[in-house]
Amino acid sequence: MQFSAGDVAAGERVMELAYPELKRMARRALATERAGHTLQPTALVSEVWLKLNGEQGMYESRARFFGLAARAMREILVDYARRRLADKRNSGEAPVHFVECQFLASGLPFTELITLDQAMDKLAGLDPRKARVVEMRFFAGLDDGEIAQVLAVSERTVKRDWLFARAFLFGQVYGE
Repeated sequence: MQFSAGDVAAGERVMELAYPELKRMARRALATERAGHTLQPTALVSEVWLKLNGEQGMYESRARFFGLAARAMREILVDYARRRLADKRNSGEAPVHFVECQFLASGLPFTELITLDQAMDKLAGLDPRKARVVEMRFFAGLDDGEIAQVLAVSERTVKRDWLFARAFLFGQVYGE
């Protein structure tokens, strides 16, 4: 693409087109966070854009772009959660506890997001493709067809991967 070849104006056009979808993803990821949460959707989108800038093959397709955005968003949110929990531990405030929430719902509490990230790392060790399916579905909100396109597999394979991954992660996060 033009942006890959150094055309800054083309990169600005891509951002202009992708921004509303990235903002929707960010809102979804932050939807049920506590009041006063300091990371806002606009800041999260900016962080994602900075993290993606220069990523190899990021403009191959819409699905690939949002797949990479999902991974970047996961990394940013988990890093943010770790920093916030470290700040809490060092501040003398009451510790953060798990709160009841629907599994794989947007806006997991920090502790559950970190636990989910660790479980996803375990899943990636067993089957990297299944972990990518979770990333793209959970963080980017991509549908099965878009995920299949990014991973170059059938939609049926994506559905099977999702069912396995969801059960695996639920067991890892909630010990069932």
